[in-house]
Amino acid sequence: MTTEPSLWERSRQAAYAEITSVAWRLFLEQGFEQTTIDQIVATAGISRRSFFRYFGTKEDIVLGDLANQGVLVQEALEAIPLSVGPWEALRAALYAVDALEVEAGITLKIAKMMYETPSLRSRSIEKHLHWQSLLAPNIRTRLGIEADQDDPAADAIVASAIACLDVAGELWTRGQGILRLADLYDQAVRAVRTPL
Repeated sequence: MTTEPSLWERSRQAAYAEITSVAWRLFLEQGFEQTTIDQIVATAGISRRSFFRYFGTKEDIVLGDLANQGVLVQEALEAIPLSVGPWEALRAALYAVDALEVEAGITLKIAKMMYETPSLRSRSIEKHLHWQSLLAPNIRTRLGIEADQDDPAADAIVASAIACLDVAGELWTRGQGILRLADLYDQAVRAVRTPL
């Protein structure tokens, strides 16, 4: 049985959504770097202190969902039978959370902002390192690697898959969202997996 969120939780979620919406509008109108936290709080009608209850940094507004998506990918990966190979399982997990199916429009604007803003790129890399820590244990199990073994294979596969996703995302963005992200990801993975 699922319990309904409390009034406090619903209020918190509504405030989070409102601050995020205001910030996104400002980011898309005037650019990420040109938008200040002071502008966000003034437009949202909250204090700086309230802002920092919800977000550690301005970058977290853009990339907060990326961290949450890592948990969703982990859950999807764990639902895939261990008989499925590591690369195939990672791809299926990414598909399960719609990480490989995106449409242009607002997503393209967000992606451009992320790839063109150094502070967002570096925070994105931090979030992807978190993904690696979430996904590598499952891949170790798929490869039959004991937890105490010094074997880089699982971490290397996960890091490569994440890098392929990032490269595909950047190409998708530069191409104005015309090509399918999933196809670009598959091409990147083939390049990594093909022996020289």
